[in-house]
Formats: sequence, structure tokens, C-alpha cells
Amino acid sequence: MMLRDKLIEKNIGSKNDFRWRSHEITRIEGFSDAVFAFAVTLLVISLEVPETFDELLHGMSNFIAFGCGFTLLFFVWYNQYVFFRRYGLQDPVTITLNGALLFVVLFFVYPLKFLFTILIKMFSGQSLLVTFPNGAVEPAIRGEQMQQLMTTYGLGYIAVFLVFALLYRHAYKKRAELELTELEQYDTRTSIREALLSVAVGVLSVLIVSIGGSGWSAVSGFTYCLLGPVMAVHGAMSGKRRKKLESYVE
Repeated sequence: MMLRDKLIEKNIGSKNDFRWRSHEITRIEGFSDAVFAFAVTLLVISLEVPETFDELLHGMSNFIAFGCGFTLLFFVWYNQYVFFRRYGLQDPVTITLNGALLFVVLFFVYPLKFLFTILIKMFSGQSLLVTFPNGAVEPAIRGEQMQQLMTTYGLGYIAVFLVFALLYRHAYKKRAELELTELEQYDTRTSIREALLSVAVGVLSVLIVSIGGSGWSAVSGFTYCLLGPVMAVHGAMSGKRRKKLESYVE
């Protein structure tokens, strides 16, 4: 909550032509922050000081995986923060959708952490074998399980941005009540499209690994790289249309 306070105080995330309708932290946001904090806790690496260099290397690889997971969670948190600043909605639909978002975030944490841990180990050349206290050794993941892992990750990713699309769609339906200007309505529609484009990329990734099987897991993962060019093209096109609207409104 302290972070939200500081961001609100400094108007971080605000746009000059999009009026903020909430300048205070609501109870739903306070609860959300507690859930996000718990999710980050689930990502945290061991705080024990390593006793050997091998343990240090292992801890560093875990820290990189934690950093990747934390970045994605922070991105979701920041988008939620911007939504509540812009619209200030606290009606039953918003509360329900926000609850769904928090549920997905908690569901998403362990697959997220596991996936990035596996990827870091693979790229750094570390062993994927796990030794249990009883001396048994097993692979952290079998080849055929990669399909399930990528599908689980993809479904979580799709769910997060689908909820954002529904939140922005709900805000757009209340445009009269919120007294959204033409530019604010346009930005809201843009946010809906951005969320749906993220959903589309996630769906494509899941389809690739579902149809192709575990052998296509890498391709399924690299599909998310499409987000960069897709969002860049969408941003450029939306920006041009917005400038035309600005001149028309003025």
C-alpha cells in the first residue's frame, strides 16, 4: 500500500488528457496488495547464506528466475493500479473481476516460478536432475510434461489479460456514468484491444503446443516474443488515430 501511496502522490501512470477518478486507496486495492504481496512471497528464494560455491551458483540461478517472475507480477499489479486510478470503480462487477484476477495471480505463481527456474537451468547448462532426501534422483521435468507446463502457463497468461479486457470493457460500458471524454473513451477501447492482443498471443502459444505436442514447446514459448512487434504496430496505428481524434476534438 505504501508503494501505491507514493505512486499516487507523484501521479505516476497518469496522462494529462485522462482524468483520474480515484486518488485514494480503496479497500479492494488494499486487499489486492495483500494478495500480490503473498504471491511475491511464494516466489521468494531461500534466504539462507550459501555454504559452498555450488550453492551460491544455484541460488543465483534461482534469483534470476525470481526476478523474471517478480517482473511479470509487478506488470500485472501496475496495470491494476492504473485501472483503478482512471476509473475508480467499486461496483459488484469490478469487485468480482478483480477477485478473478487475484485468483489467477495466485494460481499463476508456482507454474511461473517453475517454468523460469527450468529455463534458467537449461540456458545455463545446469542439471535438471533433482536429488531427494532419500537419495532418489529424478528429472525436474520429463520431455512429455513440457506440453502440460506450457499449456498451464499459457492458460494463466490468457486468463490474466482476459480479465483486464473485461475490466476495461466494463468501464467503457459505464462511460456515461463516468463522464468519459471522447479521448478517454478512445484510450479505453485501446486498452481493451491491447489486452485482447495479449490474449490472442497466449491462445496461439497454447494451440501450438497442444497440437504439436512437447516437441513444439520451444516454439510455443518463443511465440510470446510476438508481443513486442504486435504491440508496437498496434501502438503506432492507435497513436495516429488518436492524433486525428485530438485535432477533431480541439
